[in-house]
Amino acid sequence: MPTSQYSSLKTNTKNTTKDDHNNNHQCSIIPLDFKSVSKLPESHTWELTHPNPLSTSESESIPIINLSDPKAISLMRHACENWGIFHVTHHGVPSNLLREVENQSRRLFSLPSDQKLLAIRSLDSLSGYGLPRMSTFFPKRMWSEGFTIIESPLEHTRKLWPHDHHQRDHFCNVMESCQKEMNRLAEHIMGLMFGSLGLTQQDTKNIKPKYGCQNSSGPLQLNSYPVCPDPTKAMGLAAHTDSSLLTLLLQSSTGLQVQKEGIGWVPVHAVEGALVINVGDLMQILSNGRFKSVLHRAVVNKTHHRISTAYFYGPPKDVKIEPLIQLSSPFPLYRPTTWKEYLGIKANHFNKALELIRSDITKAQ
Repeated sequence: MPTSQYSSLKTNTKNTTKDDHNNNHQCSIIPLDFKSVSKLPESHTWELTHPNPLSTSESESIPIINLSDPKAISLMRHACENWGIFHVTHHGVPSNLLREVENQSRRLFSLPSDQKLLAIRSLDSLSGYGLPRMSTFFPKRMWSEGFTIIESPLEHTRKLWPHDHHQRDHFCNVMESCQKEMNRLAEHIMGLMFGSLGLTQQDTKNIKPKYGCQNSSGPLQLNSYPVCPDPTKAMGLAAHTDSSLLTLLLQSSTGLQVQKEGIGWVPVHAVEGALVINVGDLMQILSNGRFKSVLHRAVVNKTHHRISTAYFYGPPKDVKIEPLIQLSSPFPLYRPTTWKEYLGIKANHFNKALELIRSDITKAQ
């Protein structure tokens, strides 16, 4: 989960001044002005080894699940256990809303660089414009830019369109409608997932209110992957897992890839009208390891400006997440944690975070 999966923990400022800290922070989150370059800068050139890590397997594809199919629960169980990711169709999110989300995202990212920087993410905030927070774990920059929405985007849109209140209002309405629809869909999918794990309807009814976003909405992440002069040596978004329960993704074109054990990287092709659902770290914990948080990345290309929109569904930040008691036999694989605590662990240890919260029993094995 790119930007929104990391807490706003401040960088260690020991032996540095406040100004140095702020300057370093700004440098670490300001995206490249992609329109100003004609060749791939050294700062964005990744060292690729043989065989080409951008090569993929075209013989495999992720499952597609029709949510109106009576077999949806069993299909979802198979997808979550074997892939950690799947497409859903007949999901109920209006197609005209999804089109407008993409249109408004393109409108935002097409603004001049200096205008977008008016909404740059501040030092103590998760929302706003900038690079993925996980950028600090890599020596090279990623060929992407993002805009994170926590609750309402109004504050940032006032900076982006200070003299165009119609555009501001429309952008906010579209994104808030998207959050509402994605939250509704995520709650529905969570119910199906609990059923696929063998929980009774009564168990599911009791559990769902505890772990859902309830009356609030999760973070919405808009991602832009501009046309790249040399996509074979660039990375749109480096390999990572999401720290959410679920991530719901809309992608304008193919660019997402997932790692499948024994196969390698598999492209997630854009399917008209479908949304991508992937299992996050917290769902792996909740399912006691039955459902796998999928390692994924985004690549870029030379001809298409790809846009994606990710909705991160998770519990209230202070709710304890631990393996469900119905799934903890013979023992729980993970110790209890909150989303807030887990975000802090991931901010410091990135993709090693899940291993760090394994239970003492499993560590002793």
